Amino acid sequence: MAISDTSSITGQNATSAAGSSNTSVSNEDSEQRFLKLLVTQLNNQDPLNPMQNAELTSQLAQMSTVSGIEKLNTTLSGLVSQTGSNQVLQSASLIGYNVLSPGDVLTTKKPEDGKDPATQAFAVELPGTAANVDIKIVDASGNVVRTINAGSMKEGVNAVTWDGKDDAGNVVPAGAYQFTVDATNGGSAVKATALTFSQVAAVKQGTGGVTLELSSGNNIGLSDVRLFL
Repeated sequence: MAISDTSSITGQNATSAAGSSNTSVSNEDSEQRFLKLLVTQLNNQDPLNPMQNAELTSQLAQMSTVSGIEKLNTTLSGLVSQTGSNQVLQSASLIGYNVLSPGDVLTTKKPEDGKDPATQAFAVELPGTAANVDIKIVDASGNVVRTINAGSMKEGVNAVTWDGKDDAGNVVPAGAYQFTVDATNGGSAVKATALTFSQVAAVKQGTGGVTLELSSGNNIGLSDVRLFL
């Protein structure tokens, strides 16, 4: 196994070196072609209207600029690749933690005999202050089982809890429940974002950046995480 891994790494290094060599050759070829064209242009210029120093300097500066941009792009590509690898390693430390991110599903479990169900913690994010916030929790059939009058909420993330009971005080059956948020301020609607907790199960690197796979089945980006615990 060790020999196979080493061969793989060696192959990758060889491929990388070959790519770097090709880029170097390409840059050198471009410079050689430019110089050949410039010399040809100088040899065949009109003696009565020779190339001015400013024009020659301008062409040399353009070639230098193009070469510099190519080298800069190569450097930036390396930095982006390294940054992506570092993000994956840093994000891996979140595996096993619960993160607060966009979501509107709460899952209850059957409580032990004689005990109350576990309290469900979630949150509501607002872009501005809301004077009145009403939260409705509905079952799989679309029936409202509980209405929470949260009152006023400030801008940002606001914590909310549900005791797992309906409006009559009865423990709801175990299962998945969805909640909606109706926030208003002075008669105007305030856009609210529902947030729930879920455990990070895995981390992966994709074309769009680092993605966290949650135990709930959702995939989120690092920018979606509001809190972890």
